[in-house]
Amino acid sequence: MQKSLRAKLIGMGVSRETLDRLSTFAEVFTKWSSAINLVAPSTLSELWERHILDSAQLMTIQSKPGIWVDLGSGGGFPGVVTAIFLAEFGEGHVHLVESNNKKAAFLRAALAATGGRGSVHAVRIETAPDLIGSCDFLSARALAELDLLLDYAHPWALRNTDLVCYLHKGRDYLGEVEKSRRRWCYDLVKHTSIVEPDSVVLEIRRLQKNS
Repeated sequence: MQKSLRAKLIGMGVSRETLDRLSTFAEVFTKWSSAINLVAPSTLSELWERHILDSAQLMTIQSKPGIWVDLGSGGGFPGVVTAIFLAEFGEGHVHLVESNNKKAAFLRAALAATGGRGSVHAVRIETAPDLIGSCDFLSARALAELDLLLDYAHPWALRNTDLVCYLHKGRDYLGEVEKSRRRWCYDLVKHTSIVEPDSVVLEIRRLQKNS
């Protein structure tokens, strides 16, 4: 890890213990990514800033421990990173949903190596609500258009009217928001990404279908 990036994480309030856990995760990730495709190969050289830091910023937005559902967890972003932060809190849990069995095996290995507070569900997202009860927070990164993500989130929103969704989106997010408003009503806060100025984390509350 570059000294400047380490300093940035410490400046965000990340403890040295959590930094060590994140470094362990990076080692596990690098080992597994040589065998299976966890992220776009062109971004591997930017693992810390492009993926780990981008995921860690969630903890600067929502620092309270709770029960999370992370959809399409894939390479562990942001799900494993969130689970690592929860390990420092000593409470909370992340349900990582990933239907690809090889990626699910990687996620289990990453949680075991880092002590992250999470569990892996190797199922399709559509069936996950049958296995995972109510949650406080829901996250997804580089998974699908906002309209579809809200379809995925809706079963949990019905169970918990205080559900908060944190969805990483790129520069085209405004078009996705406009499209989603045709079917959905929700409160929205846009957090500018600390990694990519054109990207955001969308914070969505009070999700309901339009009548």
